[in-house]
Amino acid sequence: MSDDDDIQYIKRQRTLHYGSLEESERKRQNAAASGAATTTTGTPASSGAGTTTTGTGGQLEDIDSDEDYEESTKKASNSKQAAAPPPTAATLANNIDDDYFDLDMEMERDKVALLEEFERKKRARQINVSTDDTEIKSNLRQLNEPICYFGEGPAERRRRLKELLAGLGENAINKKQYEEEERKQQQREQDQATWYHEGPDTLRIARLWLADYSLPRAKDRLVRAREALEVPSATRAGRMVEMQKKLQSLAPLCSQVGDTRPVSSAAFSEDSTLLLTSSWSGLCKLWSVPDCELKQTLRGHASYVGGVALRPGVKADEENVVAMASGGHDGAVKLWGFNNEESIADITGHMPHRVSKVAFHPSGRFLATACYDSSWRLWDLEQKTEVLHQEGHAKPVHCLSYHSDGSVLVTGGLDAFGRVWDLRTGRCIMFLEGHLGAVFGVDFSPNGFHIATGSQDNTCKIWDLRRRQPVYTIPAHTNLISDVKYQQECGSFLVTCSYDSTTKIWSNKTWQPLKTLQGHDNKVISVDIAPNSQYIATTSFDRTFKLWSPDS
Repeated sequence: MSDDDDIQYIKRQRTLHYGSLEESERKRQNAAASGAATTTTGTPASSGAGTTTTGTGGQLEDIDSDEDYEESTKKASNSKQAAAPPPTAATLANNIDDDYFDLDMEMERDKVALLEEFERKKRARQINVSTDDTEIKSNLRQLNEPICYFGEGPAERRRRLKELLAGLGENAINKKQYEEEERKQQQREQDQATWYHEGPDTLRIARLWLADYSLPRAKDRLVRAREALEVPSATRAGRMVEMQKKLQSLAPLCSQVGDTRPVSSAAFSEDSTLLLTSSWSGLCKLWSVPDCELKQTLRGHASYVGGVALRPGVKADEENVVAMASGGHDGAVKLWGFNNEESIADITGHMPHRVSKVAFHPSGRFLATACYDSSWRLWDLEQKTEVLHQEGHAKPVHCLSYHSDGSVLVTGGLDAFGRVWDLRTGRCIMFLEGHLGAVFGVDFSPNGFHIATGSQDNTCKIWDLRRRQPVYTIPAHTNLISDVKYQQECGSFLVTCSYDSTTKIWSNKTWQPLKTLQGHDNKVISVDIAPNSQYIATTSFDRTFKLWSPDS
C-alpha cells in the first residue's frame, strides 16, 4: 500500500462572484490604509520596550523576552481595532453590487423552448412523408437541403425531412415549387422580351430611304384595290373562270437536267425571260425561257448553294453591275453580274453559318439573307455595308420574303414560328404562331395583307396582317411543304411544293385545289412563278428543273 492512498483530496469549492472584484479590492485597501494612519498618530512609542546595547566584542544582542514581544503584539492589535471606525450604512450600500441574475426569467425561457421542441416533434410525427427514398431525396433537394449526410440511412433521412417540414410547414415543398415556377416564368419572359439598341447612321439613312420609297407604293396599291372593287362582279367572276381553265391546262413545257446534284432553287428575272438555278454541286446556272438553253455558268461556291435571286431593274446587257445573288452552305454570299462567270463581290459576314435564302428588295437597293445563326441580315448595296443584323428566332432562319411595297419583311424559322418585321422601324409587328413544325416557305400576297407559310407539319397557313391571326389552314400535302409562292400579278392563286414529289395550285379566296403538277421523280425543293404568270418553275432532288405552262 503506497503513501498516496492515505492522501485525501478535497474538492475546492467554486466561488461565484457578482460584480467587479477590482472595485471591492480597492475599497478594502483604502480602509486598511486609513486604519494604519490612525494607529501611527494615536499610539506613542515606548522608550524601554526594546533597546539595543553594544556588548564586548562589537556584537548586537536582543534583550527583549518572549513575553515582552507577545505583550507588544497584543497592544498593537488592540490599538488598530480601537482606531478602525465601525462600518456605516453608506459603506455597506457601496459594497452591494447592482447586478443580479433573474432566475425566474431564465427558467421561463427554458420552459418555453422545451414546449416548442415538444410541439415540433409532435407535428413531425403527424406529418405524412413518402417512404420512397428517391422521392425523399427529391423533396430535400427542392428545400435546398443536402440529400444525404455521411452515415445517414433512408430512415434517418425520412426523419430529417419530417423535422424540416415540421419547422417550415407541411406546404413548404409546394411553396418552393411555386417559387421555382415563378422564377422560370420570369426568366422566360425576360428571354422573350424584345430589346432595342442604337444603330449606326447607315441604318438611319436606310430606314429613311425605305420610308420614302414604300409610302408612295402603298398609296398606289390602295388606289388599285379601290379600282378593283368598282369592277362588276360578273366581270370578276368571268376572269376567275378563265384563269382557272388556264391553270387546269398546265402541262410540262420543258424538263431540263440542271446539274449532277439536286437542283436546290430557281428564280425568274423581272421580264420572265431568264431563269437562275442553283445546285448542291456549288454551281449556279442562268437559263433562257422558255427554251431552257444554258446562258451562263457561275462558279465560285465551295459548297452547295441553297438560294438564288435576280435583282430587279437590271437588264441583261448591263455589265459590271450586280444582277444576281446566291447563298452557300458555308456562309458565303456572292454577287454576280451578267456575262461574267466570276463574282463581282463576296459577302462573308455569315461564316461559318449556312445561308439558306437570299432576296432582293423590290427597289433593288437592299439584299436580305436568311442565316442559320438564328438571325437575318439586311445589306445596303449602295452604302456597301450591312445595315441590319436582326435576331428574334430561337432556331435558324430558313426563309424570307418582302412585301410588295418594300416596307415589311416576313421570316420563317426552324422554331416553327414566323415573324413580320417593319423595315422602317425595326419592330416585329406580327408573330406567326400555329405551325407544329419548322417553317420552310413564306410569301406575301400582292394584296398586301395576306401571308402564306408552308411547314414541316404538311400544312399551309394563310395569315391576315390586318387581324394579326391565321384565317385558313390548308392540309396541302402528305409530306413537308418546302416552298410557297403567290402569283405576283394579282395574287389570284397560290402554289405549294412538297417532298411528296408534287406541286399543287390553290385558289386565292376559297383555297380549293385547282391543279396538281406531277412529273418529278423525287422531292420537290422549290417553286417560282414568272412575273407574267405564264410559267411555273420547279426544282427537285432528281437533278432536274421543269417549266410548266398552259397549253395554247
